[in-house]
Amino acid sequence: MATRVQYLDTQLAACASIGWGQHVHDAFRKFACWTAEASGRPASFIVGLTVVLIWVLSGPYFHFSDTWQLVINTGTTIITFLMVFLIQNTQNRDSKAMQLKLDELIRAVSKARNELVDLENSDDGTIEELRKEFAGMRERLDSTTKPAHEPEPAQKN
Repeated sequence: MATRVQYLDTQLAACASIGWGQHVHDAFRKFACWTAEASGRPASFIVGLTVVLIWVLSGPYFHFSDTWQLVINTGTTIITFLMVFLIQNTQNRDSKAMQLKLDELIRAVSKARNELVDLENSDDGTIEELRKEFAGMRERLDSTTKPAHEPEPAQKN
């Protein structure tokens, strides 16, 4: 049974075979990465803050009308709605890249369990079993190891 990611990749490949799909995908990827990078900069915050300040200061001129309020509400709603998709695209790419790097480390380390490679595509039950196993390992380690040096209590002056 194909996972959702594999299904989406298959659909994307089908679009790419048409020819224009890959160009659209690449353009969106570049735009999403650029937008995520640009929106995280201090200058973007300053621009947003400036827009809000101009809107607030223009309130008396427009008599704090419903239209005046509607302008900021509509603008921020549209921007937020679109940013969700752009940031999610960037997060998905980062997550995939991180998983591939971790998979490579697991594969390369001889004592690592290779069944952990591609774990993110396992069912929730498998992941929960492994979580419990690792929690148990951590508890056993905590109970058998003692700190090398106990910190001394702080002295009162």
